Amino acid sequence: MTPTAVLDASALLAYLHDEAGAEAVEEALAGVAAIGSPNLGEVLSKLADEDQDPGRVAARLERRGLLGQALIVEPLATEDAVRIARLRPKTRQAGLSLGDRACLAIALRLKLPAVTADRFWLGVDVGVEVRSIR
Repeated sequence: MTPTAVLDASALLAYLHDEAGAEAVEEALAGVAAIGSPNLGEVLSKLADEDQDPGRVAARLERRGLLGQALIVEPLATEDAVRIARLRPKTRQAGLSLGDRACLAIALRLKLPAVTADRFWLGVDVGVEVRSIR
């Protein structure tokens, strides 16, 4: 199972909430996608804000064949942390968060496009293809 794209938290949340762009995320998942562990943590945190139990959500996503099958969770490595830090000056003016940069760092490592719902990523040139779902 080799992923074909790296999802940002915003993309996975759009898919889970069936928002605009969900169909583009579904296409990425059909070909197997990756998500960084910090970005999955961000998704589960947002769902916790909606009074959903993060453990139950993760278990439900595993049962649905999403986590571990259609969506591979990529842990952060030391080299990713270095990339995240190096991306800071290049992305500061666009307002990219640490989670945003984690997604980009993993996409750079895996040499895959990054998929996001955040259109302001499109103006950032960091050496990785950015696909906006909206």
